[in-house]
Amino acid sequence: MITDTVKGNVFEAPHAHIAFAVNTEGFNDAGFAGQVARNWTELANTGGNQLGEVLTHEVNGKTFHALVCHSLGGNGWSKTAQTVTQCLDTLDVPDNETIAVVLMDAGMVGQMGGADVFSILGGMARSKKRVAVYTL
Repeated sequence: MITDTVKGNVFEAPHAHIAFAVNTEGFNDAGFAGQVARNWTELANTGGNQLGEVLTHEVNGKTFHALVCHSLGGNGWSKTAQTVTQCLDTLDVPDNETIAVVLMDAGMVGQMGGADVFSILGGMARSKKRVAVYTL
């Protein structure tokens, strides 16, 4: 469920958990994932992952959750909304704690891939977890 939308820097969020999109191909050196990879170097090239997988890593007291929810090819964002719901619901985060989620598909990769921001927001809203959506 979306509890808040915030225009601001998610790295400065008060939330202990931050979730964001990564691709199945494992090339995560651009966009927000690229920014996270500066402190989580293995994330830049994971070698490929399955749709719906979640990669988790703790850095400086924050837990980052890379949600494998789209592909770089063809119609790669078509299953993102339902995949985001699934991924968020599997996170080991207490139900009363809010997860900061970076707005997915708003960047160049998403726009070029035909991502649908409203559908993906719907996926976040359908999650059982509490999320605050962050955008710049």
